[in-house]
Amino acid sequence: MPAIEHIAEIKINRPIRKILPNGIVLNILDLGKEDVVRMDIVTGSGQLDQKYPLQAMMTNRMLREGTRNMTSAVIAEKLDFYGAWLDLSSSVKNGFITLYSLNKFFGQTIEVLEDMVKNPVFPERELKIVTESNKQVYMVNRQRVEVMARKRLNKELFGENHPLGRFAEAQDYDNMNREMLESFYQENYYAENCTIFVAGKVTEEVLKKIEECFGKEKWGRNRSKGIICMPEPEKGNRKRVTVEKKDALQSSVKIGCFMPDCLHDDFMDSKVMNTILGGYFGSRLMKNIREDKGYTYGIGSGIVTYPGKSIMIISTETANEYVENVVKEVKYEIDRLKNVEPQEEEMVMVRNYMMGDICRAYENSLSISEAWIYVLTAGVEDDFFDRSVDSIRNISGKRIMELANKYLNWDDMVEVVAGNVEHS
Repeated sequence: MPAIEHIAEIKINRPIRKILPNGIVLNILDLGKEDVVRMDIVTGSGQLDQKYPLQAMMTNRMLREGTRNMTSAVIAEKLDFYGAWLDLSSSVKNGFITLYSLNKFFGQTIEVLEDMVKNPVFPERELKIVTESNKQVYMVNRQRVEVMARKRLNKELFGENHPLGRFAEAQDYDNMNREMLESFYQENYYAENCTIFVAGKVTEEVLKKIEECFGKEKWGRNRSKGIICMPEPEKGNRKRVTVEKKDALQSSVKIGCFMPDCLHDDFMDSKVMNTILGGYFGSRLMKNIREDKGYTYGIGSGIVTYPGKSIMIISTETANEYVENVVKEVKYEIDRLKNVEPQEEEMVMVRNYMMGDICRAYENSLSISEAWIYVLTAGVEDDFFDRSVDSIRNISGKRIMELANKYLNWDDMVEVVAGNVEHS
């Protein structure tokens, strides 16, 4: 077996930032050797900005379904002809429009993108097709115990009146109409509410075309947008919550609690603590509950970040008769993390895994955009990744115990079990 080499240095190239004539910030990552570029337009138009369920997601999704100059079929045909790929998505705070294009056709593909972003018409026929398709996906997913447990956990942690505790229902798809999308578009899609990232082989021609299409004149409603504050959670008092699905062959178990957000001094070290507990295949939860006890094929924990809040979620699916045993072993591993200092051998393993994971995540010129989009949307400083690496390298076992005792209070955790509860 070859000797294990420790990663000496991780360098995530910082973008060059340029202010376009209309005020849009352009982040340039000229790192590629292949003739391909990735361009991201990040808008401040997420779930927190919507007045109706699905409004943010559907507005973003419908940008490709027709403009004043092109039908959805023409848009799809042009992007396919030029070998481009388009991704549209949204989150709690933001909308994301991502274009991958060959350099030699970037001039043509960005013009298609410009028309989509500036001149969408949200045609009724396409809207009906898209909403019906998404509704069918929703109807299938709502029967999955994992989805049931995840939604219920958020509801219990944040409260049903909180934006992060509410989820769309079937009726919301039926209620969606063109006026809702047009209204959301007018209020959120404009130059001052956008940031652009471009990565890959970024030539002068590429930069010139971006400025020509998006950076010369102000577009949209040309106004400033107020800051939306996330309300405080309205956590319930129930420790164990069950969601019944009588025909379920397995039950989904999710255990969650609040953690420091990404701006908190403890956030970096908390990620290391989470990795030890359940953040990778060699974690304590996996070794105990999967490998030793055989209660599940897989179990893990992760920290999900939201504006102003983060939550740790421990998640697995198991046979109904093993639910209580799984919960018991999770509590055992949390208690052990709080009372027994991790040995150096385990710390070395976790450090190597986390350093390698950062390398894998940002190993090419296009994926590095993801790092800096996170910096923008999370509101962290440019040294975020340097501080992450310092935390991974320098954290001690004693610090892990300290954080576990500070944040992993079993009485503050909510347990959700979704499945055939009567037989668990």
